[in-house]
Amino acid sequence: MRRVLLAVSLLACLPACLVASARASAQGYPAHAVRFLVPFPTGSLPDQIARVLAPQLQEALGQPFVIENKPGAIGTIGTAEGARAAPDGHTIVMTTNSTLAAATSLYRKLQYDPQRDFAPIMLVARTSMILLVRPDFPAQSLHDFLAVAKKRKGELAGGYGSAGAQVSIAKLKAGAGFQAVDVPYKGVPPAVTDVLGGQIGYTFADFAVALAQMKGGKLKGLGVTSAQRTPLAPEIPAISEEIPGYEVVLWYGLVAPAGSPREALQKIHDIVAQSMARPEFRSRIVSFGVDPSPLGPEAFAEYIRSETAKWARDIKQAGIEPE
Repeated sequence: MRRVLLAVSLLACLPACLVASARASAQGYPAHAVRFLVPFPTGSLPDQIARVLAPQLQEALGQPFVIENKPGAIGTIGTAEGARAAPDGHTIVMTTNSTLAAATSLYRKLQYDPQRDFAPIMLVARTSMILLVRPDFPAQSLHDFLAVAKKRKGELAGGYGSAGAQVSIAKLKAGAGFQAVDVPYKGVPPAVTDVLGGQIGYTFADFAVALAQMKGGKLKGLGVTSAQRTPLAPEIPAISEEIPGYEVVLWYGLVAPAGSPREALQKIHDIVAQSMARPEFRSRIVSFGVDPSPLGPEAFAEYIRSETAKWARDIKQAGIEPE
């Protein structure tokens, strides 16, 4: 009887013991280097954002935040690896609309559940994309580009390296009524490289990648995916000026494997939020062509749910069949 009572007593205190252990672990967090998974290539916008956040976290928490780029399948390969990581707070993942909102409608079999397998930390920023072509492309305006695309009757090739670019292309073709060859890439920079080399005719890129190429005269921008023109490039028309209702907005945030210590993730949120409140740091984020848009864990979780539904509608309306 004593043994039974002792066993019952131990089972009763187990949840409290686990909570106490988790709190103690979080108080000493991080105990070692933190793996910062970026499921996109080096030089991509998610990578650039991660590389300005990592030093802030490292300085505040006293441990390295080591960035690992794991690109492929619009970010789902690296994201799946993040979902399988130990939920101890020592792995965080840079996420986007591609990996946590659009992927569920783009793939029949996804190796992770965007809402079940991750704990949201915070939304960081939002932005739009630019339609890019080479300077020698036979069109000087968005109107001319659409006319050329229609004349080529499916011969023009466009590349995409993210869900945002894929949906942008699909909505452009559907809205303007032309056919083109779609070419997938592991990320936005490789697609841009092939536009530069003439292997494909056009692509959509985020501002961080596009503006540098445009300023150097290597590529020209013909349209932005935001609903209106943006102050970052006011001379470029919104695609909605030619195709009413056209809009594609991208976003970037931080998540961790589900079950990670809440206190540890709150520390990360607080450090990033405090950094983004400083004018000098905020200006660095803005220089990437994004709008700082911090949301806490609960608000970010709700945002992911609403965005998943929105991207599902956009993908269906664009006529994209899941792979």
